Amino acid sequence: MGGNIFSYINAFIVGGIICAAGQILIDKTKLTTARILVIFVTTGAILGALGVYQKLVEIGGAGATVPLTGFGYNLVKGAFKDVENTGLLGAFTGGVKAAAAGITAAIFFGYLTSVAFTPKAKR
Repeated sequence: MGGNIFSYINAFIVGGIICAAGQILIDKTKLTTARILVIFVTTGAILGALGVYQKLVEIGGAGATVPLTGFGYNLVKGAFKDVENTGLLGAFTGGVKAAAAGITAAIFFGYLTSVAFTPKAKR
């Protein structure tokens, strides 16, 4: 078992706060879930660009990197890293490179799930 119990508790608390914020937006506003998704990814990207989200990742670990805000943070982090290595072109390619594994995993496991289960249309 890697890490201590406090790292798991911190991940649970940070991830829970992020998810609770999303649930509050769903319950208390008329925003669609797609707009909330965009807000979360954009917020993660902005906070990542400002260096604020890195501190949250250090505290919350997976609780900060797994939610949608972590995806935005990952895109910006990859873009900054690739700009340092390859120049301006890295601003366009770095985010995609950084997020490629996560996107690939989501597609792969989504496909496996669709093969394993028979979806039914909502009524």
